[in-house]
Amino acid sequence: MPIIVDAHADIAYNMLKYGRDYTRPAVETRRLEAGTQTVLDNEDSLLGWADYQRGQVAVIFSTLFAAPARFSKTENQKQVYRNFDEAHKLYREQLLTYHRMTDSAPDKFRLIVSSADLNLILSHWQGNRLHPNSPADNGRPVGMVVLMEGAEGVRHPSELEEWYEMGVRLIGPAWVGTRYCGGWKEPGPLTDDGRRLLTAMAEYNFTLDLSHMDEQAAIEALDIYRGPIVATHANCAALLPNSDSNRHLSDRIIAGVIERDGVVGVVPFNSYLKAGWVSGKNPRSEVPLEIVVNHLDHICQLAGDSLHAGIGSDFDGGFGLQSVPPEIDTAADLQNLVSLLQARGYSQIDIENILSGNWIARLKRDLPS
Repeated sequence: MPIIVDAHADIAYNMLKYGRDYTRPAVETRRLEAGTQTVLDNEDSLLGWADYQRGQVAVIFSTLFAAPARFSKTENQKQVYRNFDEAHKLYREQLLTYHRMTDSAPDKFRLIVSSADLNLILSHWQGNRLHPNSPADNGRPVGMVVLMEGAEGVRHPSELEEWYEMGVRLIGPAWVGTRYCGGWKEPGPLTDDGRRLLTAMAEYNFTLDLSHMDEQAAIEALDIYRGPIVATHANCAALLPNSDSNRHLSDRIIAGVIERDGVVGVVPFNSYLKAGWVSGKNPRSEVPLEIVVNHLDHICQLAGDSLHAGIGSDFDGGFGLQSVPPEIDTAADLQNLVSLLQARGYSQIDIENILSGNWIARLKRDLPS
């Protein structure tokens, strides 16, 4: 099995909001949460260390994320902010949670802040590929690259140095609209604050994540940002012609990411694969995993190669088992993409590029030594 890099997982948010323990397998989390409000809010978990082991998921981009109060629809008001100071406090606590998590269980999770850290993680995995039916062994830590999703935790660009020193390596300025730019459900361009943020981010070579940015903002960011650019978790608008969401990437934006030698991570979330699909109303069978391959293939066709497509699952990011293709039970089943890509004529090298190699190449390029 090839190793996998998953460019988006909301780990700390779920730990602090719902008390999830990702050292447990997903099936154990489901058992403990059965019948609780957590499942009503966030569905059944797809993630756990044992699942990462079985699926050869060696590296994840672990997010800092909190929701603005105007978009919080549940009684659980943990990880919800009402102003920039509250966002800063929540994001900082999530980052410290990652530090505590990796300090207390370094055999399971480790932070990646440099290319040396990445190489050490890969040394545990490469050349140690499990047979699909083999039990997970011990001692293969999952590397965590910290991604700030929505930048309202940055109250002023002068704080970027502290965030960088604490391990943040990617920043997405938007979730919904922020003071930096338009975002999901709240369109608009970059603001003056957004331009100042991007200028300051480039000084530290933060990777800019275009996911959730409105197209107006993303187009300008592609023009003016001087650091690396990716889209960690976003699907292809061209394959969702009946969607009225600005959450998906137009071919123009995908081509811009490709031109900047970036990667687009595809999300195996049914609502982002079939316009109008609603959890609880539509069966999972309506959205086979083959549709994920359609999006991966679309990116590859635009690029003319397999060097710019990847996976950004967004698992446990407000959805779970009930909202993913039926071939997926946990993150381990991202490996089911292999046979589907093979059936499309993708070579072993192509498949390794898509499942991990492209993200690894960018991390090696963009992380400090």
